[in-house]
Amino acid sequence: MEEKLINILLVEDDEVDVMNVQRAFKRNKITNPLHVAVDGLDALNMLKGMNGVEKLEPLPKIVLLDINMPKMNGIELLREMRADDELKSISVFIMTTSNEESDKFEAYSLNVAGYILKPINFEKFVKAVSTLNNFWKMIELP
Repeated sequence: MEEKLINILLVEDDEVDVMNVQRAFKRNKITNPLHVAVDGLDALNMLKGMNGVEKLEPLPKIVLLDINMPKMNGIELLREMRADDELKSISVFIMTTSNEESDKFEAYSLNVAGYILKPINFEKFVKAVSTLNNFWKMIELP
């Protein structure tokens, strides 16, 4: 079976969390290109090619999205993506420390593919990323 390499966009403002995702990708031998945006506004610029930022080509098929960020939070970015014909079909996985029911409800009402609480333990985080990797290898994306 041919391995599908697809662009993945990580939207995360915490440098330690970004490094943890990168380390988890390496540990799981995930070779998909991982692009990083520091907040929702940065991500939107990358997805649309706005404000002097080059558009990601091809567009990511998967976005790993934190909720609590400055400038534009994850829920606000998700609303913008779902309202845009070119971006609305991108699979979004929330990866956050927020265990608030209102955040979960809002995220699922905006059609997220999953809501993952960031584990404090790095080994658990590596397993969570491995599960995500197996999932996106198995499914067919548009």
